[in-house]
Amino acid sequence: MPTPRAAATEVALGSGAPALPTPRGPYSAAVCALLRSGPPGAGRLLDLPQRERVDPWGEDVQLALQLCYELHYRGFRGVPPEWEWDIELLGLRRELERGWLAALRTATQPAEPLDALLDRLLTEPRDGSGPSHFLLAEGERWQAREYLALRSLYHLKEADPQAWAIPRLHGAAQAAFLAVEFDEYGAGRADRAHARLFAEMMADFGLDPSYGRYLDAAPAQALAVVNLMSLFGLHRALRGALVGQFAAVEISSSPGSARLAAAFARLGAGEAGTRFYREHVEADAVHEQVVRHDVIGALLREEPELAVDIAFGVAATGIVEDRFTEHLLGSWRAGRSSLRTGRALAR
Repeated sequence: MPTPRAAATEVALGSGAPALPTPRGPYSAAVCALLRSGPPGAGRLLDLPQRERVDPWGEDVQLALQLCYELHYRGFRGVPPEWEWDIELLGLRRELERGWLAALRTATQPAEPLDALLDRLLTEPRDGSGPSHFLLAEGERWQAREYLALRSLYHLKEADPQAWAIPRLHGAAQAAFLAVEFDEYGAGRADRAHARLFAEMMADFGLDPSYGRYLDAAPAQALAVVNLMSLFGLHRALRGALVGQFAAVEISSSPGSARLAAAFARLGAGEAGTRFYREHVEADAVHEQVVRHDVIGALLREEPELAVDIAFGVAATGIVEDRFTEHLLGSWRAGRSSLRTGRALAR
C-alpha cells in the first residue's frame, strides 16, 4: 500500500494542466488574453502594442515563450488544445524566438570547438560557486525549497523536451539516445521515472508537486532554462543544439547531484528527499559516456556538419544556467528570496 504522501504525490502528478499564470508585460498579457478567449478562429487577433525592441531575456518575453511552448506539452486548464497550432500564435512565437536566438548566438561568441567544450564539462570549476556548492556549505532549508520549486518547471517534465529529438535522429545515434531517455522515464517503471522521483522529493520538503504549480513564482532566469530545451526541441533545424543541451546536462550533472543529495540530507530530508539526486549520481556517470561517444560520436559520423550546432547547444546551456545561478546566489547572499513572490511556498 502506498503511503499517504506517496498517494498525494501521485494525485498531484496526474493533476493535469496548470492554470494560466499572471502576465508580466504586453506580450504575455496578449497571449493570455487570446488563450482565454475560447477556441481559435473567429477572426481573433493578438492585441499587441506597436512592435518595439524588447529584452529577449526579460520577464515578459520569457513568459510569453513559455506560454506558447507549454501548449505542446500539457497545455493550460480551460485552454482548448487547438491553440497549439494556431497560425498567429506561432507567428508571434517565431518572432520572439528570432530575437532570443540572436541574443544566444551573440552570448556564445567567440565559438569554441566542440571537443574543448565537452572536455570542460568534465572539469569541476575551482571556485565551487554553483548552487550545489552553496547549499552544501551554507544553505538553509528555505533556500533548498526555493531551489526545488524553481527546478520543478524542468524536472516535472524531465526528458520530455529532449524526446523531440527521437524522430530527428536515426541509426546508432537514435538507439543510444533512446537508451538514455529510457532511464529518464524509469526504465519501464512509472515509480522510478525521474519526474516522479522529483515530485516525491518536493513533497518531502513540504512543497506542492503539482505540474506547473510554481510558474508564477519563477523569474525569467528560471524560465529561460526550460524554454531553451523547448526552443531546440521544437525545431528540427536545431536538433544538433538539442543534442548539445542534452550532453551538457548528462555529462556534468553527477558531481552536482552528489552535493545536492548531501546538502538535502544535512537539511533534514528523508529518504524520498534525496533519492532523485542519488539516482542521478550513478545514472549520469553512465550517461556521460553514452552521450559523448555513442550519441554525439555516431551523429557526427553521419552528419559532421552538426558539430557547430552541438557546440552551440552546449554553450547556450552554460549561458542560461549561469544566469540562473547568478540570480539564485545573488538573491540568497543578499538575504532575499529568489522567487518573484515568497508566498508561493506557503504550506
